[in-house]
Amino acid sequence: MAVAVKSKNNDFTEGPILGKLIKFALPLMATGLLQTLYNASDMIVVGRFSESGANCMGAVGACSALIALIVNLFIGIATGAGVLSAQAVGAKKYENVRKIINSSVIASLCCGVVLAIFGFFAARPLLTLMGTPADVMKEAVPYMKAYFVGVPAALLYNFLAAVLRSSGDSKRPLIILAISGICNVILNLVMVLAFGMGAVGVGIATTVAQYISATMIFVYMCRADIECKIDVRNMKICPKTLLMIIKIGLPAGIQSMLFSISNVLMQSTINTYGATVVNGNAAAANVEGFVYICMNAMYHSTLTFVGQNVGAGKYDRIKKIVIQNACMVTVAGIVLGGACCLFGDRLLMIYAPNSAAVRAAGMTRMYMICGAYFLCGLMEVGCGAVRGMGKAIMPMMVSLIGSCALRMVWIFAVCPFFPGDIKMLYLCYAITWSITASAHFVCCLMTYRQFVRKRAVAVTLA
Repeated sequence: MAVAVKSKNNDFTEGPILGKLIKFALPLMATGLLQTLYNASDMIVVGRFSESGANCMGAVGACSALIALIVNLFIGIATGAGVLSAQAVGAKKYENVRKIINSSVIASLCCGVVLAIFGFFAARPLLTLMGTPADVMKEAVPYMKAYFVGVPAALLYNFLAAVLRSSGDSKRPLIILAISGICNVILNLVMVLAFGMGAVGVGIATTVAQYISATMIFVYMCRADIECKIDVRNMKICPKTLLMIIKIGLPAGIQSMLFSISNVLMQSTINTYGATVVNGNAAAANVEGFVYICMNAMYHSTLTFVGQNVGAGKYDRIKKIVIQNACMVTVAGIVLGGACCLFGDRLLMIYAPNSAAVRAAGMTRMYMICGAYFLCGLMEVGCGAVRGMGKAIMPMMVSLIGSCALRMVWIFAVCPFFPGDIKMLYLCYAITWSITASAHFVCCLMTYRQFVRKRAVAVTLA
């Protein structure tokens, strides 16, 4: 079988870094922003057009942290496929890329079906365990059930998108998401305005959009003449490759779950402040999602660039990649976070035009969190660099201690001294981001020095 030749435009192991970094990162950011925009449309449509708008909006927000907790473990495993694929692409071992793709497709579909069944039947008990307000629960349960029907498609898309990005193509996922997202928005309006279905309607719309995006990326990778082409006729799981994907990706998935556990705990704590705060927090968190997506895009660009250069054995480029990504994410975080604080009330008006109290609650969150979002970006870059160098357990442990554990300590040890003051609850985000980012960069430096020492030993022995 002929192997496609890698395009120079997608080869990050040669030439200037900054230009390629920007060219790769911008479509990633646009993809994430579109995805967040389409997710935001769920809340905007139900908030403005459904009969119980505020409660529907709160239902979507209340489900978000719980859904992320359940799904992120498996989406994180897709990171393992991305890291291995990037290293294989950098080393020009395209047959290994095909093994990674085949294993990813089968594994993502199998895991997706299991998750869909679990999430559908466990929706009410889990939301009850979180202490979801009764007036929000009515809309939250059917929304969550509808969402989980689309999980198999969501996992398939994320696995394939990770492999596609690892080959240097960040534009194709953007195009696919744009098309499926437009369908999502149209279906949102149809479900809510035409059929009056509320939160469950936007859940169904999201599920349909997920199947559209999964189908499109699968068909593209089957037909396109690319190094990560899917060969359906020879598709089978390679046990060794799957174990390697799990070895790298499982800690990444556990790390995502750790963040989600802390977010679920945060959401459960926020739920005790009443429906107004729950709804305002949901709207503000949705706006912040646009900022986070840009931070997360730099994580993926760092992981891909570092992974390719590790595979090619060009360790001298890793330091430059990390520094340039850190500078870019700092500027982006300050600019975007500042814009959210400056225009926050106008943005929240989109979600809750008829409730000043909900908007005020949302602005409290935005003032406390958005200004520090560049710290989250630095945390993402440091984590992406360590994981791109093939380390799996280290970033997971850093996140376990720096984010999940410290947030729990903050909630139970600090917040009780400030009863009713939700600002103190929000403050833990900036503190844990700064600690976790610092720890990731220390690990990054240690891992980089290990690579340099190994190369020096290899040269000496040669």
